[in-house]
Amino acid sequence: MSEDTRRAGDVGLMQHWLLTVDKILTHAAHWHGCAELASREPDGSISRTTYAAIERRARQLSSALLAGGVARGDRIATLAMNTARHVEAWYAIAGIGAVCHTLNPRLFDDQLHYIINHAADRWIIADPAFAPILERLLPGCPCVERVVYLGDAPAATAGGVPAVGYESLIAGQSTDCRWGDFDETAAAGLCYTSGTTGNPKGVLYSHRSQVLHTLITCTAAAFGITSRDTVLMVVPMFHANAWGIPFSATSMGAKLVLPGFRLDGASVYELLEGESVTFSAAVPTVWQLLLDYMIANRLRLTTLKRVLIGGSACPESLIRTFADEHGVEVVHGWGMTEMSPLGTASTPSSEVAKLPEATRHALQLKQGRVFFGVDMKITDDEGRGLPHDGAQQGHIKVKGPCVIDRYFRAEDVDVLDADGYFDTGDIGTIDRYGFMQITDRAKDLIKSGGEWISSVEIENIAACHPKALMAAVIGIPHPKWRERPLLLVKLRPGQHATPEEFLGYLDGKIAGWWMPDAVVFVEEMPLGATGKLDKKRLRASFAGGAAG
Repeated sequence: MSEDTRRAGDVGLMQHWLLTVDKILTHAAHWHGCAELASREPDGSISRTTYAAIERRARQLSSALLAGGVARGDRIATLAMNTARHVEAWYAIAGIGAVCHTLNPRLFDDQLHYIINHAADRWIIADPAFAPILERLLPGCPCVERVVYLGDAPAATAGGVPAVGYESLIAGQSTDCRWGDFDETAAAGLCYTSGTTGNPKGVLYSHRSQVLHTLITCTAAAFGITSRDTVLMVVPMFHANAWGIPFSATSMGAKLVLPGFRLDGASVYELLEGESVTFSAAVPTVWQLLLDYMIANRLRLTTLKRVLIGGSACPESLIRTFADEHGVEVVHGWGMTEMSPLGTASTPSSEVAKLPEATRHALQLKQGRVFFGVDMKITDDEGRGLPHDGAQQGHIKVKGPCVIDRYFRAEDVDVLDADGYFDTGDIGTIDRYGFMQITDRAKDLIKSGGEWISSVEIENIAACHPKALMAAVIGIPHPKWRERPLLLVKLRPGQHATPEEFLGYLDGKIAGWWMPDAVVFVEEMPLGATGKLDKKRLRASFAGGAAG
């Protein structure tokens, strides 16, 4: 064999088809063009469109962006809820090589101000309802050149920046705009962490990472979406890319239901039943509101088959109610913004499927197994690997093509260990079946007398009490033990309880020295910008002890 022939055999002879996100919508428009998107408008009405129409309008917006001087790599922000126009904006921005930067309207003004300026956003595409936020922020954001309102512009300017309505901007624009003429490693999206410690940090996704994440989440081990599904996208698009659902559902040509601003129990139920939804995903608080509404009104689910619950630990009572009362399969998922975001799901393996029912249910409460494309390990504080025995707790670390390598504009700060793994900040175990379980966030562990107490484990048990709507555990100062756990409980409407009831409920389910020193009943639980319990605020409120 000649040297030239041998060299030729070293390279695969397949087409170089770049993995860019515009191909997702192009595929849906060409092969599932009539598939429907139903979108809740601000007035409560439901508008309907198709993937073919979404692609045409997205290309019109791309043409408008290019005409306005937007170039590859420019950050174009969105400040919007889940609507069809927001989906169009995502693909229009990324299709021309600009970077779609999702802003979370639930953040505090100072956080948004920091994020916009740090990202150097040139345009902001926003829901008109968020005009007051922009009026407050934009005088201090000199990088922003233009505001586009998804609908009619409420004014000609926003905080001194020229503003225009979305429909008037794209009217008459060309639908022939060329997409994807760049490398797959180009930046596609930007999402900032919620900034629970220090300033928020930017996670800059590539086209390649988002397409690979789409392929991963479409597997049966994750979302398992097909063109026969109707998907209710409850997770906001500004929350870690709505867990990738705008890409996954579109790639499969599934019907997509977009709830807009209304995420209360009644509105979610109306969409689930009215649109014949088969799959959805959300944080536990959304599903608890739904179930409470259904119980109060004696309602049932008739089409929903599967839900993915993530964002925080899911109470066993929630899983059992979905399964036993409504025949809905619950898949517990876990991930983070830095992972694009999905990393694990509690879908059983063939080995687990053969186990006794009680064992399977116990595993279902864990965060689950990794998918192909995600590698995971647990280590001790010194970085030494720990066994997968389900008992030894360690730092959860991950690597893979959809995992962060550096934070945006902090490229000189190394966030990986010597083997290229990213420390998620979670503490957990991995058992013999490969199921990972989060036992706490590193910053939420309670150190009492030199030993660690898992706040999450106590919370999960307390939340199963029939009178509890929500439960949280934080560490409070103690003169002898350094910290002791405090249990905070928000009761269900109309319920009354004593601390002794909850301490008795925990007795025998946790180690005696884990038992909270006190139980405090609260009217409200503070939620963060992504719907999770805001323990930072709870710790501040009770820094002086149980009296708060």
